Amino acid sequence: MKSMGRRGFLAASTALGAGAGLSVYAAVSATDGNKTPDKTPDKTPDKTPDKTADIALRDRDLPFIGTEETFSTPTLLKLNSINQDHIAFLEEIGLSDLGQRRIGDMDAGGLNVQILSAHTPSVQNVPGQRGIDLAYRLNRQLVDGPIAKYPGRFKAFATLPLQSPEAAADELERSVREDGFLGALTNGHIAKKYLDHPDLEPVLARAVALDVPIYLHPGYPADEVFKIYYSTTRSKYKKEYQDYIFSGSGYGWHQEVLTQCIRMITYGVFDRFPKLKIIIGHMGEGLPFYYERIVNDMGEPTKDSLKKPIGQYFQDNFWVTTSAFPQTELLDLLLKYISVDRVMFATDYPFADIKQQTDWFRGVDLPRGDKEKIAFRNAEKLFRMKVPVK
Repeated sequence: MKSMGRRGFLAASTALGAGAGLSVYAAVSATDGNKTPDKTPDKTPDKTPDKTADIALRDRDLPFIGTEETFSTPTLLKLNSINQDHIAFLEEIGLSDLGQRRIGDMDAGGLNVQILSAHTPSVQNVPGQRGIDLAYRLNRQLVDGPIAKYPGRFKAFATLPLQSPEAAADELERSVREDGFLGALTNGHIAKKYLDHPDLEPVLARAVALDVPIYLHPGYPADEVFKIYYSTTRSKYKKEYQDYIFSGSGYGWHQEVLTQCIRMITYGVFDRFPKLKIIIGHMGEGLPFYYERIVNDMGEPTKDSLKKPIGQYFQDNFWVTTSAFPQTELLDLLLKYISVDRVMFATDYPFADIKQQTDWFRGVDLPRGDKEKIAFRNAEKLFRMKVPVK
């Protein structure tokens, strides 16, 4: 891909190549509380303009665990970036900073704990012993670095060499048992295979045996899919990497994760591994919008092949985080279909602003008990951890 200036990266997307940044809609929602950024004036005046502020004041002491918080290293930046300008952009937003800048941003937003994960696609494209060694080094860098230096502020999902499934299962177990990792995070397809593929069952089986979750983060599509769905023959539309962002944070990522979730259900993963725990981010990756259509239309063709109604798997095997989508109307829709006991807070730092999102959630009109579940209690329960006392 041709080089572009850093200004182009900043103008094109806050999330190129590694995370889903705030959309304009989300940014406005976060800034203006729960108002919808609609140009049409509301014909019904809000008679309680201070309600959000009052709720935020009430919940100003709310602790937070961030469950999707991204990091990189010089090695990963080189491995997963498209050019030097891209690396400069990612460094500028603080992706590889695991020290005072990150801690300062956490403190400014009142985020008590970050659960760290390596940025997309991590080491999933690195085969063989090189991938195995790289995954181990990345995991150990976190243990010996920020986790040791800032006790209680950082936890982590393991990076796994998924092109070597048996070795990936072993690294998952080692990182959980020896280093206290909370599970693993994957990034889309693994050499054109999803987690429903038989080759990857060793990883799923080990996660169940260890009783830890797997976080399904988006990844970029396979080349064939990119060419069919997202590419264009008109060069002027590639100048700002429109096709790249279109296939990623602008749209494609979210469809990709939801597709993987439905594949895992319909092709029997949770019947084979009924205790498997899966986390998805970005307010459900479109699941709330499509939930009734999926359950209704897929219910009939799967009733004889699955052990449970298709919708039940979403209730039994999935957790959802709010990462980078601080939009109250989406949270309300999510909670219509997914129990408040299965929703967790996340920011998608550094691709989204921590304080914008904690400020937004403090003002959300939910009972205090439900807000505590989302902000930190559900994560404490799932990961068997505690928010550190300040």
